[in-house]
Formats: sequence, structure tokens, C-alpha cells
Amino acid sequence: MPNAVFVNLPVADVPRATAFYEAIGCTKNPQFSGPTASAMVFSDTLSFMLLHLDFFQTFTPRTVADATAVTEVLIAIMLDSREAVDRMVEAAVAAGGGGDVRPPQDMGFMYGRTFSDPDGHIFEPGYMDMTALPEAMAQAEPA
Repeated sequence: MPNAVFVNLPVADVPRATAFYEAIGCTKNPQFSGPTASAMVFSDTLSFMLLHLDFFQTFTPRTVADATAVTEVLIAIMLDSREAVDRMVEAAVAAGGGGDVRPPQDMGFMYGRTFSDPDGHIFEPGYMDMTALPEAMAQAEPA
């Protein structure tokens, strides 16, 4: 599994978090899941490890952040279209997450929105039109 990324996230309720991540397009890998953790596969290279708070704490000597009170990370995921971004945010809201934590961003060549999962972790799904990027960058350069 070269270049695979596993994002470990503390969650209060593993079954609730598992259902949420399934709703936004992840698939549970039962091989690495149990009562205190769910391995949620988003793509060939990205998985989310949903770890019960008590289990998560065993991996770090530091205090675990309460993501509903502080921002510990922003998880940006690039998707293949604006519509896919909108669908992911809509699915997140329907599954109990928070939608548009900040206003959507539309820069023409780049489009992004945000949502939070039930435990407060913030995601930034986005789309970038790489064919429009050179023109956007040329317009941004000082004369």
C-alpha cells in the first residue's frame, strides 16, 4: 500500500461515525474494524480510521482536541466536478453533519465547500478545473 494515507480521527460514537462516513461515500473495511474502530476507505490511497476517543487517546500522550470547540485539522479532498462537491456536502448534511462551515468559495477555476462530521472534524471538498488554471494564474500575476 505505497503512498496510502490513513487519517486517524477521534469519535465519540463509532457506529454513528461509521454510518456518516458511509453516507459520504466511504466503504467500511471489516478487516481493520471492530468495536473501538472503523476503517473507512475513501479511495485506493485514502482511508479514515475512526477511533473511539478512549482508544484514540492510547496513541498519543497529548490531550485529544474536541473538534467541536477547536480546529485541529482541515481535510481537503479534491473531487472530479462541482456537482460532486455539492453532492458530498448534501450527503454530509443529510447524514447529520454540518454544512458550509464557512461560505462556499468559487474562484472560477476552483470551487470549494465545507462540512463537518458529527464529531466536528472539518472537510473541504473541492474541484479544480486544471484547463482553466493557466489563465487564472496569468490574471493573478502582477503586470
